Amino acid sequence: MVMVVVFAGAFWMIFFSSRPPLTIDPATLAGDGSLLDYCDLPVLDGRGKKAAEIPKGNTPGCGYEHFPLPVLAECGEPLVDGAVDIRGLWQGVQGTRIGHVERVEQCGARTVVTSSGIIHDKGPNLTGGSASNDTEGAVLFTIGDREYCPRTSADVVWNDGVLDFHVFGWGPVVVRRYMRGDQLVWEYADGGVTLMDRICRLPADKKIPRKRGRRYKVF
Repeated sequence: MVMVVVFAGAFWMIFFSSRPPLTIDPATLAGDGSLLDYCDLPVLDGRGKKAAEIPKGNTPGCGYEHFPLPVLAECGEPLVDGAVDIRGLWQGVQGTRIGHVERVEQCGARTVVTSSGIIHDKGPNLTGGSASNDTEGAVLFTIGDREYCPRTSADVVWNDGVLDFHVFGWGPVVVRRYMRGDQLVWEYADGGVTLMDRICRLPADKKIPRKRGRRYKVF
């Protein structure tokens, strides 16, 4: 009986509890991030806004409709001590997730990863906590016209050149990203490892994210 209650509580929290309000700049979501040259990186020279002055980026619903503009476009704060510059657009070329494409933004102590319909923003910001409080994006089921996808939360810490993603900000490491030569390495909690090369332009088939998840129709 106890296990049933625990499972029911966890299921409710993951799928039915309220997520924070959408605080990302509407113009960022509306803009077309597929038109940019991601090899032309912003100069972090201290001019412009600091990371903490920009609203937190988060995912609308279970995923954005098209690849948005960068969240930290107006930020010019230099990276914090110990951080490695992994900014840019990356595509999986070897390992578990070949073809995966993600955009990594950094400014100050803040990191934003945008990929596959989701925006995960970690670090100091104007409107929310440091940890991401968002969704994984895969829709498990629908009720009427509403989609239900699992909530996720993580924060990041640089550790000897490795960006460690801690679940809830204080839990175990579930993801690691680090540079190996010119490649960005992505290690996932399931043991998967993906090597990614830098690309300058978003592939045409990545502008509109592919719908993910089982999508069981309840009603």
